[in-house]
Amino acid sequence: MRHDKERISGEYSKALRKGSRTVVAKTGNAAFADYSEEDLKGLGEDVLEHSFGCGNPLAFSDVREGDVVLDLGCGAGLDLLLAAERVGSSGLVIGVDMNADMLVLAERRIKAAGCRNVILKQGVIEALPVESDSVDWVISNCVINLSPEKPKAFAEIARVLKPGGRMVVSDIVAENLPWWVRHSGVMTAACGGGVISEKEYLAGLKAAGLRDCQVIARNYYDADQLAFIVSEAAPDLLRRLTCCGKSMLHSLLTKLARPVARNLWSAKISAAAP
Repeated sequence: MRHDKERISGEYSKALRKGSRTVVAKTGNAAFADYSEEDLKGLGEDVLEHSFGCGNPLAFSDVREGDVVLDLGCGAGLDLLLAAERVGSSGLVIGVDMNADMLVLAERRIKAAGCRNVILKQGVIEALPVESDSVDWVISNCVINLSPEKPKAFAEIARVLKPGGRMVVSDIVAENLPWWVRHSGVMTAACGGGVISEKEYLAGLKAAGLRDCQVIARNYYDADQLAFIVSEAAPDLLRRLTCCGKSMLHSLLTKLARPVARNLWSAKISAAAP
């Protein structure tokens, strides 16, 4: 399990150096991931430049001033900044990520934004460095699917939530993926290899003791978008190969992604603590 986490963390560190973006930013369609123009206004281009999410969990939450929000796998800070604005000076946002490079970048952005209501902690979502019964909201953006120990992650969400606290996450789910996706290291880091179905996801949350577990929204990717995500994680040499002015890698990946696109999507999932 440690080996899997180190490999995934390494892939994200490499993606930071490349300046990869979320598929939404790449396609120029912020609404696709539920980020409105108002949400992104004033955050700066570089915030999107290192965002690796699949949706905006805050768009489906009722986070209010004074709340305590925990962001699982906070990354470079996009959702941290949005949550900090919502909770105000009387609230608190806690960001947890296992990748030190991400946390360094997130801290830099938090300071630049002048946020004093955000704290960062390095750790894994299967053993959160957060007190029990201490947060009103758990949010996460395309992270839990990466966990090789999802039942532990679900149990940790249940542990840290206050009674009546809520979880809203944006995550990748899938059914009947081809075998080569399940066994691809690149696809795992690109949120394809470790995904489970909606049914398994909801069952895992219920088994952890959470209630009102449901899927509240879905976004579907097309083959071109999936190919773009995977090609960004590929070596530069492969990405530079062209034929007739087009990327050979992207063309190949688009063909391979067609059966995947029908079986993989982004879901907004919510649950509540008893």
